[in-house]
Amino acid sequence: MKHEVSKGRGATLQIEGRFESVARERVDDGWGTADEELPPFKTTVTMERAKSVLQKQDSPDLAFDYSMNVYRGCEHGCIYCYARPSHAYLNLSPGLDFETKLFAKPDAAQLLRAELAKSSYQCLPIALGVNTDSYQPIERELKIARQVLEVLVECKHPVSIITKSALIERDIDLLAQLARDDLVQVFITVTTLDAEVARKLEPRAATPRRRLQTMQRLNEAGVPCGVLVAPVIPFLTDAELEQVLQAAYEHGARAGHYALLRLPYELNDLFKDWLAVHYPLKAEHVMSRLREMRGGKENDSNFGSRFSGQGLFAQLLAQRFKLVSERLGLNRAQVELDINKFIKPNPGGQKSLF
Repeated sequence: MKHEVSKGRGATLQIEGRFESVARERVDDGWGTADEELPPFKTTVTMERAKSVLQKQDSPDLAFDYSMNVYRGCEHGCIYCYARPSHAYLNLSPGLDFETKLFAKPDAAQLLRAELAKSSYQCLPIALGVNTDSYQPIERELKIARQVLEVLVECKHPVSIITKSALIERDIDLLAQLARDDLVQVFITVTTLDAEVARKLEPRAATPRRRLQTMQRLNEAGVPCGVLVAPVIPFLTDAELEQVLQAAYEHGARAGHYALLRLPYELNDLFKDWLAVHYPLKAEHVMSRLREMRGGKENDSNFGSRFSGQGLFAQLLAQRFKLVSERLGLNRAQVELDINKFIKPNPGGQKSLF
């Protein structure tokens, strides 16, 4: 299959999902069309009418109880995104389709209000944007994440947010209200401080410097904002762990976490092709070290090790993180989101006048 590098896009392959019954391949028909440059991929957004928006989590590796994603697919185009394989369930490619054929849930705020209003609902923290970034470019126009935050502010409901977008600064007014009641924790993902590496890894996400600025502005506004160093990629970004944590600390972060690269399902082939295109001299070293940290496999889905790895190099990575965190004072005072201030909304969505 031919490698294709599209400006502003992450994936170098448009592979079929594992549920597809047919495969497509470009061939030479005698006219030389196999080598013709194809039109650039355009982003399309399909409105999705979901029945519910909250997903209950039971993984012991995750520190939240409910997750909520207002978009499927992500225009940031991060090649390492573990959510890419989910596009296969839509009969779409986890490759370029994932970052160009997006789905939005315009009724997310109304659905959330209805779920919170149920008599059986018990307040537990919600994680917003765990699979795909709630503040990806289309949020600028659709404002679905902001509508969700408005519901959470009204109900005094705790929420944690993960993003790599500076667009979250738009909602500092709402986030500050939540922060005053200990109802919000934000984590900014910083994979690397190298702008050139970031441009290849995360072509439509904010630059590393811009993310650090966002981190600082959130913390200055009283919104607790930490750093998520993820994914850590052997031989490509792992050497920067200490520098990323130091930079985050200097921009106000007092909490930090990291996660090792994961390659589930189709993401394995996508990432290896991306490596071959952008870092051919490092490709085998990256995959060899990753296999060492994954018990001889290229992916590990087991609870307890899927985020951190196993073996000598995984232990060294964990030790490095522990040492720098202790030196900086990260994670000494964890943010405890308050579930006791929750006010159940009116089912119809109309605020009380009295």
